[in-house]
Amino acid sequence: MIELKFFDTADFERLISWIDSPELLLKWGGPGFIYPLDEGQLNIYTKNSNHENAETLVYNVIHQKSGEILGHISLGKINRKNRSARIGKVLIGSEDVRGQGIGQQMMKEILKVAFDELQLHRVSLGVFDFNTAAIKCYEKVGFKKEGLLRDTAKNGDEYWSLYEMSILEEEWRRN
Repeated sequence: MIELKFFDTADFERLISWIDSPELLLKWGGPGFIYPLDEGQLNIYTKNSNHENAETLVYNVIHQKSGEILGHISLGKINRKNRSARIGKVLIGSEDVRGQGIGQQMMKEILKVAFDELQLHRVSLGVFDFNTAAIKCYEKVGFKKEGLLRDTAKNGDEYWSLYEMSILEEEWRRN
């Protein structure tokens, strides 16, 4: 089992060490970051986050028994009027723990925050179309594909396409 705890400046170096290539940075953070990831970029990313009425909540993913930090996830673009938000920055840091269901647990925990704590109606995310493991994970917790945004990000000489996915409150409650 895992739990979510707020991410802060003391966690910057660990996250920076996990992002070891321009490709991984683009997969994790989208086009809003420039490789190599650094503390300045993380300060901008976390500015005004993790407080009551914040538009962004940024978390470490922690193994409950060992206390080890396994990953990172955020809930951003929180719009209380429209009762919506967007999951982003999903990462399981160590390759050793990937493929063990941690991703599904992370998604379930962040959706508890979204639907149970914040009382949201809709949560969305974007995932590159070649990231089949992530897509399967998101579908297992109830996300639906809404459409494919073609060639949205440039990586070197190639373009990456992005699936838009979402889950609604009633779909979450049925799971």
